[in-house]
Amino acid sequence: MKKCTLPTAFPFQAPRPRLPSGIVLLHRTLGFWTALVFGFLYLPIVILVVYSFNASRLNILWAGFTLDWYVRLLENGPIIRAAKNSLIIASISTLLAVILGTVGAWLLHRYRFRLARSIQTLVAIPMVMPEILMGISLLILFATIGFNLGFTTVIIGHVTFSFPFVLVAVQARLQGLDPALEEAALDLGATPLQSFWFVILPCLRPAIVAGALMAFTLSMDELIVTFFTRSAASTTLPIQVFGLARVGLNPMLNALSAVFILATVAFVLFSAYLRKLNHR
Repeated sequence: MKKCTLPTAFPFQAPRPRLPSGIVLLHRTLGFWTALVFGFLYLPIVILVVYSFNASRLNILWAGFTLDWYVRLLENGPIIRAAKNSLIIASISTLLAVILGTVGAWLLHRYRFRLARSIQTLVAIPMVMPEILMGISLLILFATIGFNLGFTTVIIGHVTFSFPFVLVAVQARLQGLDPALEEAALDLGATPLQSFWFVILPCLRPAIVAGALMAFTLSMDELIVTFFTRSAASTTLPIQVFGLARVGLNPMLNALSAVFILATVAFVLFSAYLRKLNHR
């Protein structure tokens, strides 16, 4: 006797319900508006990259394809030195911001004391304070105590406004952390320092990485605070670009911006690749 088996798939599909014309029009309008917003955001960047290959020195009319501006960019000593200074300052300030932000977030989360709310408010002030006020106040402070301007003052200024971002990111992660993890580590014989290093810190790694990326980006992009706290030897890339832009349109700035855009895209793709590996 032949068995009766159900078909694994029907040869037909149920027709999709038709949406009202008003909803369809709304979807198309929102789609058009979204495309318009993205075009407004990214079209200037595309034009900038295209004109970095423009042979015209005026950089207004297209005069042919060339790579001369990239070659001149690599041969420009002040820009290369400024880029190295920016990388050094951003790396050191990011490291210090991560340490201060992580330790500060853990102390505010782990221990309860009377002035915790006041300290939390004071930490958040640099995030909303106008940068020109912070730059002038730091300059007055360094001049009052007789501290010479240089790499150290720039790093102090960058850490001042960047470590609160790390602290906030780590605090958000700590709010969702199970307190039983630390208790289990202590019950198994770990010291408080060992439980923090081997149990808590790995759980905070995503927040720490996010805060470090934010701190590094803010440091590389900072202009106003650096302007008030730098010396001639500690000029960063934003300061150098600002000086070139004040003179006029320089095609090397287009080439420099294109290099930064390419580095940013490569970094984002690499981060997405690492995130995919972690989810496997």
